[in-house]
Amino acid sequence: MFDIGFWELMLIAVIGLLVLGPERLPVAIRTVRDWVNGVRQLSQSVKTELKEELRINELHENLKKAEQNNFENLAPDVAESVKSLEEAANMVNRPYEPNAAEQKPSVQEAPQVAPSADSESAANKALTKENSSANDKQSS
Repeated sequence: MFDIGFWELMLIAVIGLLVLGPERLPVAIRTVRDWVNGVRQLSQSVKTELKEELRINELHENLKKAEQNNFENLAPDVAESVKSLEEAANMVNRPYEPNAAEQKPSVQEAPQVAPSADSESAANKALTKENSSANDKQSS
């Protein structure tokens, strides 16, 4: 990457050892390593975003070409782009399509469950506690 050979690295290590000392040199190496990893991750994310933007731009241009030709007699790459866009649009719309098998029952269709005695007594205890704490605050 920087065209640094073995002897140059050894010279940097010896100078670092003399300047920083044996106690601080490992910490400095870890810090530099973390910076380099951070820069690599940043460059990778920028590279990925740029590729995605270029792909979106290409799809947009192919869609314009397809619209100009009224979606007839399309070149293979343009037809593939249009197909890709149609699949993406269908994938986005799928969650909103009504499907009888996946519909959740409405509140009216849900079975009614009778409250148990334990839940009623717990609710009553909670209300009693709230009322007693409210009365204590009022009397203070």
